Amino acid sequence: MAFNKQTDVAAVSEQSEVKRLLDLDTVSWWKRPNLRRLYLCLVPAVLGVEMTSGYDGSILNGLQAVQPWLDYFGKPSGALLGAITAAFSIGAVIALPIVPVVNDRVGRKHSITIGSLIIIVGVILQTASVDLAMFLVARLLLGVGIPFCISGASQLIAELTFPKHSSVLNGLFNESWYAGAIIAAGVTLGTYAIPNNWSWRIPSLLQIVPSMLQMTFIWFIPESPRWLVSRDRSDEAFEILVKYHAEGDRNSALVHAEFAEIQATVRHEMENSKRHWVELLQTPGNRKRVLIAACVGTFSQWSGNGLVSYYLAKVLATVGITKKKIQNEINLGLTCWNLVTGVTGAFLTKKINRRTQYLIAFVGMTVLFACWTGASADYAKTKNQYAAGAVVAMRQIFVYYMFYTIMHPLTYVFVTEVFPFVHRAKGVALTQFFSRGAASFNSFVNPIALGAIGWKLYIVYVAWLAIETTIIFFLYPETKGPTLEELGRLFEDVNPMVKGHLDLERNEKAEDSHVTYVEDQPKM
Repeated sequence: MAFNKQTDVAAVSEQSEVKRLLDLDTVSWWKRPNLRRLYLCLVPAVLGVEMTSGYDGSILNGLQAVQPWLDYFGKPSGALLGAITAAFSIGAVIALPIVPVVNDRVGRKHSITIGSLIIIVGVILQTASVDLAMFLVARLLLGVGIPFCISGASQLIAELTFPKHSSVLNGLFNESWYAGAIIAAGVTLGTYAIPNNWSWRIPSLLQIVPSMLQMTFIWFIPESPRWLVSRDRSDEAFEILVKYHAEGDRNSALVHAEFAEIQATVRHEMENSKRHWVELLQTPGNRKRVLIAACVGTFSQWSGNGLVSYYLAKVLATVGITKKKIQNEINLGLTCWNLVTGVTGAFLTKKINRRTQYLIAFVGMTVLFACWTGASADYAKTKNQYAAGAVVAMRQIFVYYMFYTIMHPLTYVFVTEVFPFVHRAKGVALTQFFSRGAASFNSFVNPIALGAIGWKLYIVYVAWLAIETTIIFFLYPETKGPTLEELGRLFEDVNPMVKGHLDLERNEKAEDSHVTYVEDQPKM
C-alpha cells in the first residue's frame, strides 16, 4: 500500500460505516444543546493553552522596552538575554520525555490540570521575582508546564469532539497563540508608563489568566472516550458518546458505529503494544510517523517565520524601516493579521485536503520569500529608506504570513491524525520537541547570520523552503476523511495493531448491514 496516495484515503472512507453515517448527519452544532454546552466549556478549558504560549513570547519582547524591568534586572543583554528568552523552550524540552507517560496514565483532562498548576506556580514566581535567578527559574517552570497542557488539549479535542468539528477546533487551538500575543502586546503597552516595578509585574501576573480559566472549566468537560476505553472504562466512554454525539439517543447508529470502532481498535492496539518509545522505530509505518512529526515540528519554525517573529526589527531594517514606532505598529498589525488568517486557515481544514492545504502554503511561502529577497536586494542597492522595494517588501511579508498561517492550524490536526491512539501522546511530544528545538536554534543563529550577511540570509530560506515543499509532496500522506481509528491502515501493508480487526469488521458488514457490537458493549 502506497504511503501517501489520496486514493488510499478515499478507499478507506468508502468502506467506513462511521463516515457514511456522518455524511447523513446535517444538524449544526449550535442546534444540539449537549454539544453546545460541551464546546462552550471546552473553548476556555483548552484554547487558553496556546494563548499562554503566545502571551509568553510577546510579553518578553515587550518587557525589553520597559525601563523598570531593565533597571531591576541589570539591563540583561547578549548571552544572558538569550538565556532568558530560551528558558521557556528549554523548560519544555526538559519536560517532554515524561509528558506522554503522564498523559497516558492520568488522562487528557488531568494532563491539562497538571500543566496548568505548574504554569500558575511559574507565573507567581515570575511576578514576585526578586532577582534574575528567580526570574529564570520561573520561566523554566512556565516552559515545563506548557507541553503537558498542549499534549492533553490537542488530543482531547481530537478524541472527544464530534468528528466533523475536531479539525477546526484543533486548528483554532493552535491559532489562539496569536490571541495571547495580541493581549500581551496590549497589556505591556498599557502598563509601559507606570514608573515602578508594577510596570512589569502586572503583565507577568496577568499571564495566570488562561491557566485559571483552564482550571475552572476543565471540570465541566468529560475525559476522552478513547482514553477511557484504554483504561477498561468502556461504559463511561459509551455514555459520553451518547450524550454529546447523539444528544442522549442510546439507539443512535452513529454512536454504536463509533463505539464499536473505537473499542476494537484501542483494545487491539493496547494488546499489541507495550507503549515504549522504541516501538516508534520498530516498524516502517511508525518510522514514517516519527519522520513526519519531526518535519511538522521543524518546518513550523524553520520556514522563515522565526526570522520575522523574533527579529522583525532587524528584518525591517534591511528594507529601510528603522523608526521604532513604525516597527511596533507593523508588529502589532502583523500579529492581528496572523490571527485573522490563522482562524481562516483553521476553518479551511474542514473544506480542503491536508496535503493540498500544506502544499498551497509552502509553495506560496517559497514564492513570496523569493520576491521578498528581491525587494531587500533592491533596497540594498538604492539605499533609499522610502524606496519602492521597502513598500513592496512589507506587502510581501503580510502575504507571506497569510500562506504561513494557512498551514499553521494543521500542526496538531495532522499529528493527531497520523499517530494511532497508543502512540498519539508520543507523536505530539515529538512534534513539540522538534518545534522547540528549531525555535531555540533560530533564536541564536538568525541574529548572528543577519549581522554577518544581512538580506542574503533570505536566499538560504528560499532554498530551504523549496526543500521543505519537496519533502511534503513526497512524504506527507492525506489524512482528511477517515476516522482516527481507520487512519492506521494508511501506513503499512500489515499493521499488527489495527489491520486484523478491520478485516474482521469488513467481513461482518458484508453479512449484516447493521454494525456488529463487540462482546462487552454497554447494555441498553
